[in-house]
Amino acid sequence: MSTYEQFIFKSSFINGEWESSDSAYQVLNPSTGEVITNVSSATPSQIDMALDSANQALPAWKGLVASERADLLMKWHDLIIENEKALAALLTAEQGKPFREALGEIRYGASFIKWFAGEAVRVYGDILTPTKHNKRMMVVKEPIGVVGALTPWNFPNAMITRKVAPALAAGCSVVLKPSELTPLSALALAHLANEVGFPAGVLNVVTTEDPSQIGDAFCSDPRVAKISFTGSTAVGRMLAGNAAANLKKLSLELGGNAPFIVFEDADIARATDGLIASKFRNNGQTCICSNRVLIHANIKEKFVEVLKRKMSDLKIGDGMERGVDIGPLISNKAVDKVQELQSDAVEKGGVIAMGGEVSRGQFYQSTIIDHGSTDMRCFREEIFGPLLVLYAFNDDSEAIQVANDTDYGLAAYFYTSSIDRVYRVSEALEYGMVGVNATVISDASAPFGGVKHSGQGREGSKYGLDEFLHKKYITVDLAQDS
Repeated sequence: MSTYEQFIFKSSFINGEWESSDSAYQVLNPSTGEVITNVSSATPSQIDMALDSANQALPAWKGLVASERADLLMKWHDLIIENEKALAALLTAEQGKPFREALGEIRYGASFIKWFAGEAVRVYGDILTPTKHNKRMMVVKEPIGVVGALTPWNFPNAMITRKVAPALAAGCSVVLKPSELTPLSALALAHLANEVGFPAGVLNVVTTEDPSQIGDAFCSDPRVAKISFTGSTAVGRMLAGNAAANLKKLSLELGGNAPFIVFEDADIARATDGLIASKFRNNGQTCICSNRVLIHANIKEKFVEVLKRKMSDLKIGDGMERGVDIGPLISNKAVDKVQELQSDAVEKGGVIAMGGEVSRGQFYQSTIIDHGSTDMRCFREEIFGPLLVLYAFNDDSEAIQVANDTDYGLAAYFYTSSIDRVYRVSEALEYGMVGVNATVISDASAPFGGVKHSGQGREGSKYGLDEFLHKKYITVDLAQDS
């Protein structure tokens, strides 16, 4: 492991400079409750300065040859990897996830920078077949402009690189607002980008404990052409409404309610491993983690027996301690929510088959609620905690119907050994992403995003780059022969 003190920065990064204010807020370690540092809360004038900086930097940045932007992205990637252990320790300190999981996030986040460095030189247009002898028609792709990015606390490194890397690769400049709970990883990324020579104003990071003021600025300010947001469906809906008046382009990666379906022919050992990897990654605080576990009635007893045995081996504790599998929840508010969902489930007939208590502080035991029903809040809402709710089904049609009975449509998972079922169920599930006999589905080369109330747009892959480009059609009439 490594120390991270050299990567603690305490103010907004605007136009290549560190800008502080008279107001500051605390950044806490969720494992210990201790204050890591105080971070400056940006003023309205500093937010305006960041937007102006990005707008001023845009013409020169988009005017670079794509390979020049790609070279800078690769230098940024390499410097992140060079400092990956210190960055992971910083992430664990402010977010709480175990160090080895944080290290995985640093590498995962860097993979998006590497991927989009490669994609930067592959922004292709089209030559269209002319409709007349003297006409020539073409389509070119151009950067959309200044991007306002809003990122959450659960992945304070990777959620940033997944937005910023394609924006920069496309030739856009960025104003980033990280979560007030985890701003330190964002500021460290800005520092490293500055170290490798990104021009001033191309990447700005604004820290504030009042997210609404910068969200409002992104929605109303004409200098912002595109907003990219990851967070709750409620906030995403509000941003979309506010941005509509100015017809802003939006990418919204919102809440999830992922079903995890275990069919009768599933490999139980493999399925339980997949469920644990999905559900307890980041202590259940991910938008794509399994929320509802649907198990065929004929194998449910055996499945739960194996699941409980494996879950009992999970070690809960401070993420900097060796051997820890699960860290704390991000806040006391998060603890309260899990407790509310658990109490609601028990009131509606659920049985606590394992766990169900706060061990200390913000550490919540990994919990199984058996005899789940569709009227439970934990079946309808995104849990964002280490709570598993089990539901027994009797046939495929029931499983699919229950899985789709939600406003969300981000990710879904199922386990089966039937090739026929692989295709039938994959096509029937109303989700943007489906994992078949797999729960680790996110990759820089694949499109990440949902349908229904889980959002719009895609991150990662070649499709992710298109989110930051617009298409310009050009037609030329040639001179007629005389």
